[in-house]
Amino acid sequence: MPDPLNSENLQEALAYYDSWLAFNQRYQRIPGVQAAVYAGDAVALSSAYGLADVEQGTELTENHLFRIASHSKTFTATAVFQLAEQGRLRLDDKAGLHVTELVGTPLGELTVRELLAHAGGVTRDSLEADWWQLATAFPDRDQLLAVLREESSAVLAENDRFKYSNIGYGLLGLVIEAASGTSYNSYVQTSIVDKLGLAGLGPELDLQRNAEYAAGYSSYSYGDTRVPIDHVDTRALASATGFFGNARDLVTYFSAHFTGDDRLLTDKSKREMQHPLWQTTEEDWPRYGLGLQVSKIGKRKVFGHGGGYPGHITRSLADGEQKIAVSVFTNAIDGPAGQLAEGFFKLLDLAGSKERGTDSGLERFTGRYANLWGVNDIVVLGGRLYAIDPSSPDPAAEPQSLEADGDTVRVIGGSGYGSYGESYRFEFGPDGQVESLRGSSGLLSHPIDRFSLPDRVRNVQA
Repeated sequence: MPDPLNSENLQEALAYYDSWLAFNQRYQRIPGVQAAVYAGDAVALSSAYGLADVEQGTELTENHLFRIASHSKTFTATAVFQLAEQGRLRLDDKAGLHVTELVGTPLGELTVRELLAHAGGVTRDSLEADWWQLATAFPDRDQLLAVLREESSAVLAENDRFKYSNIGYGLLGLVIEAASGTSYNSYVQTSIVDKLGLAGLGPELDLQRNAEYAAGYSSYSYGDTRVPIDHVDTRALASATGFFGNARDLVTYFSAHFTGDDRLLTDKSKREMQHPLWQTTEEDWPRYGLGLQVSKIGKRKVFGHGGGYPGHITRSLADGEQKIAVSVFTNAIDGPAGQLAEGFFKLLDLAGSKERGTDSGLERFTGRYANLWGVNDIVVLGGRLYAIDPSSPDPAAEPQSLEADGDTVRVIGGSGYGSYGESYRFEFGPDGQVESLRGSSGLLSHPIDRFSLPDRVRNVQA
């Protein structure tokens, strides 16, 4: 379990995380990255980097909307638990009790609890699901019911193993409609989104807000360029993948899932949702609860969800102990949202990994420095100085611990390949700003905004 949150450590981690996100948006060639962190009972960071629309050159802002896809499952589960608390359904009800069109079918025999946990053995997306490539429309209610009745949709016996299913969550949307007496979209809008007063969230594509959506883009894995992908209505699968949002409002929504917050659910319901029921791989972690993914980052247990929509990849993680939530949105179908979301907690853990340092004046060394071989960040975390490779998937992997001495900093930790015992030697200008540094490997580096490459790196002996 993480130590109690230190506000100074949090602020240092937030400051560097913001810079790290900006670097990775450019370095990983992601059209745009939007991110937010909730901590200390408020949104502590809300940032956006890159472009919302590459063709139009529109800069991404913290207000742009993304399709957050399978985050919808957390809203669906929340709605189910609200209806259970109201006595309008039970988790052990069979689906056919509410969706009578399925009485006598294998999927109609599944319980609400089994569907929430992806334990019903239901087909993931049906035998033909090219709506994920926009080649067909997402199914409407009648088409979804037809899929649910198909013999092929009951793939495994219930409770055999974790088996992720968008179709199963589509069925939960029908259960919510029957139990609430209103449409799925109307129920979650009124009972969850409006209840929290969040204008930047909604259950389905809203054409009246079309200009607010960030464009989505294809992958580099099969092409030299990215092409834009249209936004579409997810119809009867809204309960599995329809939601839109911005990162700021999504972390605020996840804060309502912290214990002690009674805006949406009782703590009893939240504990049940967050309980790590099913292994999702052969490893012990990550796991899945009831509408929530549960995983570990170091020793920290977090819950949340990811979302994969054509052109948008998103990820949210929440630490219920320290009451911190992070959401990262990317507008590319191969966007590294999970890596970027985990990075915040890894930096926060690095800041708290040692007793807080007491040296003052360390900020004068900090910055992003470049030479031909790459980029190095000198940062303060936990009141201590570190050298970090911002291009690493894990920003806290093998950081160099540094110790200041005059205008130099000595390497006192990290990998033995990293010039242990040697020093970074800084040159400061009259204004006190770093003009250059000579790294522990002897290479000259400059602040990245002053670094540029020639047309060709030439041999000076030639």
